[in-house]
Amino acid sequence: MKLILVILYICLIIVLAVATFVEQVQGTDFVTRYIYHSIPFVCLWFGLALLAAIVFIRQKLWRQLPTFLLHVSFLVILSGAMSTFLWGKKGYLHLSVGQESNRYIEQKSGLPQELPFTLQLDSFRIAYYPGTEAPVDYISYIHQAPPISMNRIMEREGYRFYQSSYDEDGKGTWLSVNYDPWGITLTYTGYLMLGISMLWVLFSKKGTFRKLLNHPLLRKSTVCALLLMGSSLQAANYRLSDLSPQQTDSMARTQVIYHDRVAPFNTLARDFVLKLTGKPTYAGLSPEQIVDGWLRHPNVWKEEPMIRIKNKDLCKLLGLDSPYARFSQLFEEEKYRLETIYKQIKPSFEKPTALEKALVELDEKVGLTLMLQNGSLIRPLSENPDVTPLSETKIEAELLYNKIPFSKILFMFCLTMGGFSFLQLLYGRKRYNIYFAGALYLALLFHTWGYGLRWYIGGRIPLSNGYETMQFLALCTLVVACLLRKRFPFTTAFGFLLAGFTLLVSYLGQMNPQITPLMPVLISPWLSAHVSLIMMSYALFAFIMLNGVLALCRPAEAESLRLFSKLMLYPATFFLGAGIFMGAVWANVSWGRYWAWDPKEVWALITFLVYSLAFHDKSLRWLCCPKVFHIYMITAFLTVLMTYFGVNYILGGLHSYANG
Repeated sequence: MKLILVILYICLIIVLAVATFVEQVQGTDFVTRYIYHSIPFVCLWFGLALLAAIVFIRQKLWRQLPTFLLHVSFLVILSGAMSTFLWGKKGYLHLSVGQESNRYIEQKSGLPQELPFTLQLDSFRIAYYPGTEAPVDYISYIHQAPPISMNRIMEREGYRFYQSSYDEDGKGTWLSVNYDPWGITLTYTGYLMLGISMLWVLFSKKGTFRKLLNHPLLRKSTVCALLLMGSSLQAANYRLSDLSPQQTDSMARTQVIYHDRVAPFNTLARDFVLKLTGKPTYAGLSPEQIVDGWLRHPNVWKEEPMIRIKNKDLCKLLGLDSPYARFSQLFEEEKYRLETIYKQIKPSFEKPTALEKALVELDEKVGLTLMLQNGSLIRPLSENPDVTPLSETKIEAELLYNKIPFSKILFMFCLTMGGFSFLQLLYGRKRYNIYFAGALYLALLFHTWGYGLRWYIGGRIPLSNGYETMQFLALCTLVVACLLRKRFPFTTAFGFLLAGFTLLVSYLGQMNPQITPLMPVLISPWLSAHVSLIMMSYALFAFIMLNGVLALCRPAEAESLRLFSKLMLYPATFFLGAGIFMGAVWANVSWGRYWAWDPKEVWALITFLVYSLAFHDKSLRWLCCPKVFHIYMITAFLTVLMTYFGVNYILGGLHSYANG
């Protein structure tokens, strides 16, 4: 029975992996129809769940309540997915202005279906960034109902409607329809059970995790780290601005309204340059000099190749030889070239490609530049006499915060220390431990200083977006590493690596600041939690992989290192599971569906399944062999690499950042 269960489990992983590559060749509709929504695929899931339930009963798993609840939660989630598959309905509804309709086209059958009510479109509108032709939202105004837009769903009598597309003449709209009477409730119940059971497994006194935590061998075990080096930014030295250093300093301190708060002009100018170029400066000029140059000499600056385009396909469509475009290259006389491209590719709002996302990003950059030129970007404090100006202390604090690249310095420092920790583990030179401990405390103090400055500047706890969440995560990691360093010396390297990876992610995210108004879907707390937990799990999986490499190099310590890897496997896998399902909740709240079989989702699920298998060493005795276990952990990390890099740069999809 167990053998059949393992075979089905492996078959499922293989099918999921193959499906993502088939989708790259045959398209999303093909794999949706012939794989994900096929009877054999459903039977595979059903057979796996049925056999798992039988094994639970035979092993009397209910005697171990945390583990029992954990496994039952997966069955509940699968039952929710089955309910969605059997009774859920998806389709598309087209409405013209003034038209009433109670019929939509079902996605599976292509046949018309009736709604229990009627909808009427009063009007459709494309919202643009102020003073630009760059779209920010697509809004359908429904008679006697809340408006529907790309980021706002309307729900009525169990049916969910969200913006999908629109007619080119602007007199009609396409709405996606989603009806799922039982699936969402069952799935959310499973998510809740999963969260409770994971915490229960970690804190149960009789659980394996607590036993591993107190295992005598772990008091002597060690862990390794990864060395990453950053590169410095360079710029040319020619001048394109008339501002003197004194004028630049005065302009930097000028107070403006920015992101609904009072801020020094330096903050706005710095974000403007980062948004356009991906760097905090250009041509050796300060952000203030660049903005001043755009305002005084727009005809000169529009010929500067400073607008970064990461998507190669978009560069080809624009006829560019480099990833940097001139503002003038985006227009032909008075015609906006992106609008022509936008109409040619007919973008899908539900599942945008890398090219479509690159178009939107470039649209934002063009819109931002136009806002600067027409005067709508800069809002002087004098225009709002009721707003309280900043004190000189706060201005100095924000200028200092903008000047010091805290994230860059810290991630390079932490990952470098992690690399030296790895060398120390290989050569066993423990006399350097005191120096690494000092470096760890130094990193904590420096990060606390930067985080405290951000807190003081904003007047609130910095936890409102993904960047701030990752910063807080790194701070917590350094604190925990400092607290546990004496009992578990390996946590010094653990703290360096995990904090370094987290800060690296936040630094990369900071390179594309969102100055123009964000869609609400992108500032959801669900998204911040989803990304943070996923990245935490990836960092821990990297620890486990490198720990396996160390074990193969030092066979005498293979068993103690296996115990450490298994200890880290618990939070790593649980972080990944929680991150996946928080992402599903975010997607359901934002788009009306909690799972779309996107390649990124599928590979995250594959990673979860592969690492979950390592917990079952009592049934899979070969995992008890330290060497085999470490080889499995090293190999399993390939799924992490595929999820994070392979999907982004090879497979594409809703979550893809390939060239985008």
